[in-house]
Amino acid sequence: MANSAGISQSDFEFISKIVRDNSAIVLEAGKEYLVESRLSPLLNSEKLGSYEELVKKMRNDVSRTLVGKVVEAMTTNETSFFRDIHPFEVLKSAIIPELIQKREATRELNIWCGASSSGQEPFSIAMMLKENFPKLNNWKLYFMASDISKEMQTRCKQGIFSQLEINRGLPAALMVKYFQRNGTSWQIKPEIQNMVDFQIMNLSGSWPMIPKLDLVMMRNVLIYFDVPTKKLILGKVRNLLKPDGYLFLGAAETTLNLDENFERMNFKQSGCYRLKQG
Repeated sequence: MANSAGISQSDFEFISKIVRDNSAIVLEAGKEYLVESRLSPLLNSEKLGSYEELVKKMRNDVSRTLVGKVVEAMTTNETSFFRDIHPFEVLKSAIIPELIQKREATRELNIWCGASSSGQEPFSIAMMLKENFPKLNNWKLYFMASDISKEMQTRCKQGIFSQLEINRGLPAALMVKYFQRNGTSWQIKPEIQNMVDFQIMNLSGSWPMIPKLDLVMMRNVLIYFDVPTKKLILGKVRNLLKPDGYLFLGAAETTLNLDENFERMNFKQSGCYRLKQG
């Protein structure tokens, strides 16, 4: 079982380098508390008494299994259903209706969630589409959700959530309609599950073939990367986004001084951007 000793500077630097080399996520000085909170459960599950023991075992980890577990733990983001409700309100009231009108001829809509974590964001969008835009039932919907974590991809494909996760942001009416009890947990129904294609993807690495996109959700992701990686990711998003498509970042995130081809939309606290017109 883990003891109460904090992580040493040398062990923090070793773990930070491992995480950066495998995900491009930067853990700056002062983030020791984050490493401790994320890796404490791993110490317990691996029956290690300290972060020093963890690092020692990682150095001898020829199969890189433990390294993978550490990277998984450090790259999994906190999330909830309909998190920061403003973007979902903007999608429902303005963005999706506009895109439906503009895509009436092709009847195709392409969406990508760039950091799906355990699936709450893409499933929230899928439920919002199902509830409010029945016209899309007859459209070709490309809806990809990706995450660097294989564990998270597996969870998303299972679509099983604890009662605590269900209680965080999911309206009761949607729970009743789109989830079914599975022991002490809740299973999302196939009509929502099958709308989303979950893939493993490292945003700082090579990207798979992705069609031109109408909507990109990349909220609370860029904050973890250094400036060159942020610019790289935004440049790739810019090349994938249709001229009249939309990008959502976290409310506190910005493209300012990173990519001048984007302009922020005047939707309160939504973090909504589009490519500059003309």
